[in-house]
Amino acid sequence: MNTNKSKEIFEKAKKAIPGGVNSPVRAFQSVKKDYPIFIESGKGSKLFDEDGNEYIDMIGSWGPMILGHNYPEVLEVVKTEMEKGTSFGLPTKKEVVLAELVKECFPAIEKIRLTTSGTEATMAAVRLSRAFTKKNKILKFEGCYHGHSDSLLVKAGSGLLTFEHQDSNGITEAVTRDTITAPFGDFEKVKKIVEDEKDIACIIVEPIPANMGVIETSKEFLEFLREITHKKNIVLIFDEVITGFRVSLGGACEMFGIQPDLITLGKIIGGGYPVGAFAGKKEIMDLISPVGNVYHAGTLSGNPVSVAAGIKTISILKENPDIYRTLEKRTKELVAKTEDLTQKYRIPATINATNSLFTIFFSRDKVKNLKDAIATNDKMYAIYFDTMLENGIIVPPSKYEAHFISYVHSDEDYRKFYFALEKAFEKIKNTL
Repeated sequence: MNTNKSKEIFEKAKKAIPGGVNSPVRAFQSVKKDYPIFIESGKGSKLFDEDGNEYIDMIGSWGPMILGHNYPEVLEVVKTEMEKGTSFGLPTKKEVVLAELVKECFPAIEKIRLTTSGTEATMAAVRLSRAFTKKNKILKFEGCYHGHSDSLLVKAGSGLLTFEHQDSNGITEAVTRDTITAPFGDFEKVKKIVEDEKDIACIIVEPIPANMGVIETSKEFLEFLREITHKKNIVLIFDEVITGFRVSLGGACEMFGIQPDLITLGKIIGGGYPVGAFAGKKEIMDLISPVGNVYHAGTLSGNPVSVAAGIKTISILKENPDIYRTLEKRTKELVAKTEDLTQKYRIPATINATNSLFTIFFSRDKVKNLKDAIATNDKMYAIYFDTMLENGIIVPPSKYEAHFISYVHSDEDYRKFYFALEKAFEKIKNTL
């Protein structure tokens, strides 16, 4: 496969952009590649690079492309909206429509505020929790990623893990002291922390972690968090930037039947365009300016193009419940076939999956937390990535990220995925 144009662009990019990319995992460094591929366009389940190569996309822009790239109905409303104007700095009717639509899907949401990113949403949710409880500290889980605001980059996942860091430089000791961490799924550790520490404003959690690879959550752990936060006057935040509208119409809240105090959203609610949101109980949300004195603002919050794409995407999902059933069925088939291949080639691999997202870990043991994820085999994952890429399949360029499938992936796409996967496993077997 010829990728010379991508190589040339990367050399130019490094002179103008730190590391040549605008988000670290895109550099392909952790999978031992000298340069990434540069994407020129996308359509349906496919991506096309600057050299004209076609790829089956198994990352879906890290989640939002549940309907694939440039889904015709979404693209049409975006074109129409762009002709009306792309940014006004004033409210629009469509912001209200989107807010009402999201509320219909999430019973825990009484009010919602739109932002321009998931990072901004989680940052605001933490600030709001502190104001509501009049407490200062936050409890988060090792390996869970909630964006790149200072207090949430302590023992975070995603790109930090990819580059073998659990914390970011540039964060003050004072901020670090106010962030407490615990292993995901550790009932006893959380209980002890909450009993000993009286100044916890919120517990923030990915209800289905997807930034140390996908971790399969037990409902009992989330129920435990709901119970202990209610008892101790701690705000429970579900970070559903990835899982919202992805694992079900009502996200992980619907899947597990648990209602947190605050929810953060992103990705799908903008139909693949820049957007985020934080939402929840009226009594908490009404602390936000201009009603209350917790400040949040944004020039592009509620951007009309993103909002229009979000309305159309969510409407399609709402009107076609078979989409979620199809995605779940496809993922179960994929898991079963992958497990068959691991046995056929005697590969030390296990797969975690929830609805339409999954991770293949190169480990004999089930991966349940950050410690397990770190212990998986880097070399095998790099072989897997490289072989899939050679065969026209884009998979995550980091062992700590999730694969995402879309509604428009075809039988032929899956056939090609399994063909490439078998080739990857053959190569891995030869290294054993």
